[in-house]
Amino acid sequence: MAGVNKVILVGNLGKDPEVRHLEGGASVAHFTLATNEYYKDKQGNRVERTEWHNIAAWRGLAELAEKYLRKGQQVYVEGKIRTRQYQDKDNQTRYITEIIADEISMLGGRPQGSEGASASAPAAAEVPTTFRQEPELDQLPF
Repeated sequence: MAGVNKVILVGNLGKDPEVRHLEGGASVAHFTLATNEYYKDKQGNRVERTEWHNIAAWRGLAELAEKYLRKGQQVYVEGKIRTRQYQDKDNQTRYITEIIADEISMLGGRPQGSEGASASAPAAAEVPTTFRQEPELDQLPF
């Protein structure tokens, strides 16, 4: 049986998506997502633990993330976990683990005072709430 690589996260954006447009015409959006969990320590005090996740969204999903997602907004992200390596400016090998998003859903609407809620922003009824990455033709199983 093949393995399963599926991640589901619900959290808040730590920053607005940063989008790069690559030479081949593809675009990629990167942003961080904070998830929180709560537990009680040995003394009975409530403790909050925040985990930060690096999210990457590609192609059309990146463009939608750039257009609609803003810092502080609560979102649902579904995708797969991937670790990659790169060379930093000092030629040191670095590793980064990130979630490659296949689906992003906005939860709870736009945060109050969001920069994205400007006069040029689409009306709330026009904003889609769920974005899905469509598979590339060479990824289809048939």
